[in-house]
Amino acid sequence: MSSIQQTPVNRLILGDNLEVMKTLEKESVDLIYLDPPFFSNQNYEVIWGDAGEIRSFKDRWAGGIDHYIAWLKERVEVMYRLLKKTGSIFLHCDWHADAYIRVWILDKIFGEQNLRNHIVWRRTNAKSNISQKLGIVTDSILFYSKSDLFSPNILYVETSAAQLSRYKQEDEKGLYRCENLTTPGRARQFIWRGIHPGENRSWCFAEEKLEELYDQGLIVLQKDGRPRKDGLKKYLADSEGSVLNNLWDDIDRVANTAKERIGYPTQKPEALMERIIKMASNEGDLVLDPFMGGGTTIAVAEKLNRKWLGIDQSVMAIKVSELRLGKQRNLFKKDLLSTFSVQLHKYDYDTLRSKDAFEFEDWIIQQFGGIPQSKKGGDKGIDGKMEDGTPIQVKRSDNVSRDIIDKFPTAAKRYDQNLFQKNIDSRKPAGYVIAFSFSKGAIEEVARLKNQENVIVQLVRVDEIVPIAAKPTITITWQELSRDAKGNTKIEFTAEGHSEAGIEFYAWDFAFDEEAGFKSTEILDKLGKQVYTFKAGTYAIAVKVVDNEGLESIETITLKVNGVVKTV
Repeated sequence: MSSIQQTPVNRLILGDNLEVMKTLEKESVDLIYLDPPFFSNQNYEVIWGDAGEIRSFKDRWAGGIDHYIAWLKERVEVMYRLLKKTGSIFLHCDWHADAYIRVWILDKIFGEQNLRNHIVWRRTNAKSNISQKLGIVTDSILFYSKSDLFSPNILYVETSAAQLSRYKQEDEKGLYRCENLTTPGRARQFIWRGIHPGENRSWCFAEEKLEELYDQGLIVLQKDGRPRKDGLKKYLADSEGSVLNNLWDDIDRVANTAKERIGYPTQKPEALMERIIKMASNEGDLVLDPFMGGGTTIAVAEKLNRKWLGIDQSVMAIKVSELRLGKQRNLFKKDLLSTFSVQLHKYDYDTLRSKDAFEFEDWIIQQFGGIPQSKKGGDKGIDGKMEDGTPIQVKRSDNVSRDIIDKFPTAAKRYDQNLFQKNIDSRKPAGYVIAFSFSKGAIEEVARLKNQENVIVQLVRVDEIVPIAAKPTITITWQELSRDAKGNTKIEFTAEGHSEAGIEFYAWDFAFDEEAGFKSTEILDKLGKQVYTFKAGTYAIAVKVVDNEGLESIETITLKVNGVVKTV
């Protein structure tokens, strides 16, 4: 399969980020945030516990720090290739390896001169019970740009208590503090309203601007009526806050009771990602997170109208992020939504067969290594081409008939007559037809074309391009646990999934709306059990099961709660 011609956007990709990133277009990404597994050599790094994550963990720890740095450096080198010249990278790490990462990886790849900041995030206030050293409450975020063409957005944070204490004066307009009207130097040395700035001092403004400030009442006067050189009024009400610096001590970790919490132990707060994305990108820019984890980066990028791309080796990370995006989209109007896709190792037949026809054509052609036809509807039977121009036709159907194959050579010849003849003369395929399966008649027609007309038409089944597996099945049972005098009924639900690959987790939607789609009330349920309390009424409930291949099924039930629980 050849490289992807253009970096896909708004896509969750299951796989080794190194291999995935190698297929992406160079200088196509504006911002990369990565939170790779820390150099701790501890089993608590295995968060999801699925096969992909465990395999990655073992790979990292085949050796010590040298092996870890080599593992990470290889990936950062590819990230450098992906970044635009105006782009930047934020690498999140802790004390175990931050010095090694900075000196051995980032300085060497991006250059010391492109280190913008070593950001310190105070992630917790927890106290250490270790007497030999101080408690560790911070992480490092190493911030580099690809070149000096990078231009960050200036951000402000809320004024701290210490800074607020500087606003000691007050007039009819409110609290204010005073700033100096002079600065070192001799650029503007003149007497203004009887005051000289000083021997080695200069006015901060031209005389015209000083008069304007004076007329606006923004300069404090001395008792003799002359301006004070340190009397420029700055009102608290006009303050945008303080300019952001490299100590981030105003963003708390995700608390156990936080609404954004999804059950991912090292989940980063949305406020942290919002700050990074706002500072280092603009609307419409592409944000990449190659160690996606719980999906915070892509969830925030979507909220901020950025394009995004998330990669992870864990099936659970991909599927939890997909559910998180689906739930989040309740907050947006439908006409503002961007589409997104999920790329797995295996796919189920029903999902592929029900895809939008044009979307399926583009997707399967790219998986095959071809280039989709940009013009739809008037393609005259050709849906894409290989890199050498050989045409591709796609049929999103089973048992493709003989007449489809019979017509294909004419379409291929019309598409590019010179190439068609060249392929025949070289005994190469004149074209490819992709479908789920082909009839006996279609196969016989391919043989006839080859034997009698020297035209080779290559039939390609979808399962020869991407592996297809059976999706899991699911059953739901429930029982009433209790009912109070007001008719509120507590019900226990049990979901049981079955898959040859094994079950990863369940998700629940206790207010399911078929038109709106599945919106998780509970995103990550490893056991398949939920207890929910209902008032009297009729409810649609949906449960989704996800297996170890990332394939899923959904089952819905309707309950009528009115003293006695029963199905409708």
